[in-house]
Amino acid sequence: MNDPFDLLVIGGGVNGAGIARDAAGRGLSVMLAEKGDLAEGTSSRSGKLIHGGLRYLEYYEFRLVREALIEREVLLRAAPHIVWPLRFVLPHSAEQRPAWLVRLGLFLYDHLGGRERLPGTRRLDLRRAPEGAAIRPAYRTAFEYSDCWVDDARLVVLNALDAAARGAAVRLRTAVVSARRTGGLWQATLRAADGITETLHARALVNAAGPWVEQVISGVLGANASRRVRLVKGSHIVVRKFWDGPHAYLLQNDDRRVIFVNPYEGDLCLIGTTDIPYDGAAEEVAIDDGERAYLCRVVNRYMRQEITPADILHEFSGVRPLYDDNAANPSAVTRDYVFDVEAAVGQAPLLSVFGGKITTYRRLAEHALQKLGAFLPNMAGDWTRAAPLPGGDLPDADFAAWLAAFRRRHPFLPPALAHHYARLYGTRADALLEGARGLADLGRHFGALLYEREADFLRRTEWAQNAEDVLFRRTKHHLHMTAAERDAFAAWMAHA
Repeated sequence: MNDPFDLLVIGGGVNGAGIARDAAGRGLSVMLAEKGDLAEGTSSRSGKLIHGGLRYLEYYEFRLVREALIEREVLLRAAPHIVWPLRFVLPHSAEQRPAWLVRLGLFLYDHLGGRERLPGTRRLDLRRAPEGAAIRPAYRTAFEYSDCWVDDARLVVLNALDAAARGAAVRLRTAVVSARRTGGLWQATLRAADGITETLHARALVNAAGPWVEQVISGVLGANASRRVRLVKGSHIVVRKFWDGPHAYLLQNDDRRVIFVNPYEGDLCLIGTTDIPYDGAAEEVAIDDGERAYLCRVVNRYMRQEITPADILHEFSGVRPLYDDNAANPSAVTRDYVFDVEAAVGQAPLLSVFGGKITTYRRLAEHALQKLGAFLPNMAGDWTRAAPLPGGDLPDADFAAWLAAFRRRHPFLPPALAHHYARLYGTRADALLEGARGLADLGRHFGALLYEREADFLRRTEWAQNAEDVLFRRTKHHLHMTAAERDAFAAWMAHA
């Protein structure tokens, strides 16, 4: 293993994994260190959308929206197995925004980012359109537009996989406990979960610790941050899907916020998010009763079928580490990203990432490496824009056609199981099934669509170490298994 590394990246969320991938593809020697599991924090607790951010237009974030819309198309091509189009129905509520303003915003949304693969906006008469069947009759008009869904945690894993395939060292459950400049390099001490420590050197350091970015600066680096991160809690709930059709809904609330109601994992729906200032420990974030009631209230304002907190099957909260631009309203805080690059003459550089959103992670990584170019002059140029992520090299990025061929190659798979493997692993699914000729070859069935073969594949190729890694982040099997099934799987993982 090379020592010194060209780049040490702290943080295994989407930004850290994306930066490690980009750097490794430029020929740099890279170490990615994450104190927990990949995507264990914010990056597995998002709204799971690749979107421009329609409401950001109200805050004149035109550059951010344009960049995000362009990235939407890039990611559709790079990872068509985990990113796919989704149509959103926006019931018009004149109390919140006049129709002309909504139409103007959607016109800009359709044209700012050079839309290529997605259909444009259309107006719906909710009294006649099937999308109106679930909406209360008081709402007669809606607008339908396009954005994309993403499996957020898998996006992080795929970036880490690609980084590793290009030579990066990926260390999970390994904390960087201290780092200091010495002799023109960073000297860092890493401590693994078993307590074993090691020291390494790097020519540059990237702090992509998300909600912990300031803690890394002060506690790990012993320095002072010139910028501040603003923590905002976002919570989601999962209930049974209560409408027919593959579309989602975007609901305007009377506080000028919007709530997404998205189809999720087949027969479920994901509702969120809240936007609440947060000053606690990021590890301890949790939804509260007020947030549950808030999300139910917004849905019930528009939908014929009301929901209550008793209908919640699953819930999660995340802390968004936004760049603190001193906005009074948490919803108005910019979702753009800011870099703090600090390096005196002759000293090893430090780049800290503040803010950002999952949609723009690839562009953020590209910008970060461009910022470090003066310090790492031997690295190659930009390359990720046209490069598929692992499993995403589907011909013409056509998931449906690839799935049909995949099912012909593996006719023993039930349709739901074939779809699951294709969605999560894309072209890597053939390696998962290598040598299998029937369901018996998949090993023990743990419940839902989880078989021993997949769990072994995740341990062997994706750094999964425990049941939570498999059930909550590498997959979403936990949503479809009973408590007894989850416990049995956890016992198996602990002793396999």
